[in-house]
Amino acid sequence: MHTLRRLCVYCGSKPGHRPAYAEAAHALGTLLADQGVGLVYGGASIGLMGVVADAVLDGGGEVLGVIPHGIAAKEVAHPDVTELFLVGSMHERKALMADLADGFLALPGGLGTLEEIAEALTWAQLGIHAKPCGLLNVAGYFDGLVAYLDHAEAEGLLRPEHRALVLVEPSPERILGRLRAHRPPAMPRWISRDET
Repeated sequence: MHTLRRLCVYCGSKPGHRPAYAEAAHALGTLLADQGVGLVYGGASIGLMGVVADAVLDGGGEVLGVIPHGIAAKEVAHPDVTELFLVGSMHERKALMADLADGFLALPGGLGTLEEIAEALTWAQLGIHAKPCGLLNVAGYFDGLVAYLDHAEAEGLLRPEHRALVLVEPSPERILGRLRAHRPPAMPRWISRDET
């Protein structure tokens, strides 16, 4: 079993059109608090980011927000998190979030969410970390991305062991169970994080 003290969650700074997205974000936050798993996230009080953070806080859980100075006002930095880290850039944000967390999970979101979970997966592929990475596939939101990954594997551009790094489940309970049960495959370390 993988020790999951804190989970890094990537998700939208908007709520999206489907109520199911916010419902899943709230359910995930409640579950994290109930299970004593801290939240590491982008530090905003708006969108799905705010929903998951509020749910963890309402349940008495730990919430660590990481947000660059330049977008703290635009994303409306959450005033009630356990600890808010103000950093100088998006690169610093992602690096600190990765250091603080024991696993990574993407909920519905836009380009930033995609870029963040892709980087976490790339680092796992390169052997920079051995932390689990997952997609909470609410209402089939990530079906297109999953199809792309399957296509990349079928076309010989993604190794099966790297495709297996992407854990996908439709519910918070199931994805947390998969993240906890994660046993990282033996990945040769290609480069260190300093070389990325």
